[in-house]
Amino acid sequence: MTDPADVFHSDYKPTPYWIDETQTVYTHSTVPGKTDVLVVGSGYTGLHCALQTARAGYNTVVVEKYHSGYGCSTRNGGQVAAGLKPSFSTLEKRHGAQLAGELYAEADAALQWIEAFVTAENIDCDFSRCGCFHAAHSIKAFNSLRSELIREPNPHKAYLVPRAEQHTEIGSDFYHGGIVYPQEASIHPARYHQGLVQACHNAGVQFIEHTEAVHYETTDDGYRITLNNTTEEHTEAKIDSKQLVIATNGYTSTLTPWLQQRVIPIGSYIIATEPLPKTTIRSLFPTNRVVTDTCRVIYYYRASPDGTRVLFGGRVSASETNPDISGPKLHREMCRIFPQLTHTRISRSWNGFVAFSFDDLPHIGTHNGVHYAAAYCGSGIALSSYLGNCLGEKIVNGRNSAFEQTSFPTRPGYRGKPWFLPPIVAYYQWRDRMEFSA
Repeated sequence: MTDPADVFHSDYKPTPYWIDETQTVYTHSTVPGKTDVLVVGSGYTGLHCALQTARAGYNTVVVEKYHSGYGCSTRNGGQVAAGLKPSFSTLEKRHGAQLAGELYAEADAALQWIEAFVTAENIDCDFSRCGCFHAAHSIKAFNSLRSELIREPNPHKAYLVPRAEQHTEIGSDFYHGGIVYPQEASIHPARYHQGLVQACHNAGVQFIEHTEAVHYETTDDGYRITLNNTTEEHTEAKIDSKQLVIATNGYTSTLTPWLQQRVIPIGSYIIATEPLPKTTIRSLFPTNRVVTDTCRVIYYYRASPDGTRVLFGGRVSASETNPDISGPKLHREMCRIFPQLTHTRISRSWNGFVAFSFDDLPHIGTHNGVHYAAAYCGSGIALSSYLGNCLGEKIVNGRNSAFEQTSFPTRPGYRGKPWFLPPIVAYYQWRDRMEFSA
């Protein structure tokens, strides 16, 4: 295997592969004195909300601490997952059959909705209904997939692929078969974000970049928000807004302590290989599906949209780290699955923060008048887009979502810093290794 010191390609950068091909849409504005809607966060959630309110005639401002799309909206793996993390039977036990059905129906609608949106807005982002191969890391995991397929509703006609036939889906002997979800999709996340920014710009949304919302207080007509410029100037400004939307997900701060106490930020890490022959890529991904696996600490990977690189992601460190450290570790795991990539080098390595909740469900709602949507639990592209749109429609016409009917739990003593993650991740990684070797 390639020595870790020599694993990086000569053009290596610790930046997302996606931004290499994306032209930034600059939409800088000065801070106005007042607005109808202030959205904190410029990812998919915030932009979809802003687009709805702006098109409905509301003066809308988006505030971003860094540059537009700095967070996981341009740092994810580009896998558009459907469904929810908890099984239908789990949700049925928690919430009853009716609400469980409504939650699953909305999660399903999110995938249909994002495809319709991309098509209607004519966004060039390589959206493809390629499907997903969910690989079983052990015989026990494959049997669990088979049992779940029998027990749970299967509206999208997912089907099992036994180990003897898995080469039809993946050029690897590493797994024990798996299941195909044919409805799932892939996307170029940065181009998708770029299209959203352009749509918002065309609708009249004002963007205030490199500016952090640090405090807000209620007024007779809404909210007064204090903003700090994050450049060297460090200037402060205030803006009055009738509506306030928090769309910060894995980057939620002390601006909203109630929300921060319910969102679990988790770093996710990805590498992109150097360019490879397209024949190599086709041998690894014969159906061009995205791939995930059944590990407790999952890996997710795919071919790049142009079919020239492997994009391989997951969590390889119990604690948060940086791309220079995570890159060689991800490379090692990639080569365990694909030994034929042993001498392939890394051209990009990056990370971003996704968000989970304590009940493994996304949440949307209003707390003390402040609107929010967060905690997409691994299905962020579809659900953040869909629920961001729902937030905007809620402000415009009072639309409700089934996800508002579930309480947003926290845990005693939790203040937004997941101190418990390193031991949990380390334990899960140990369990995964034991099952691999069993």
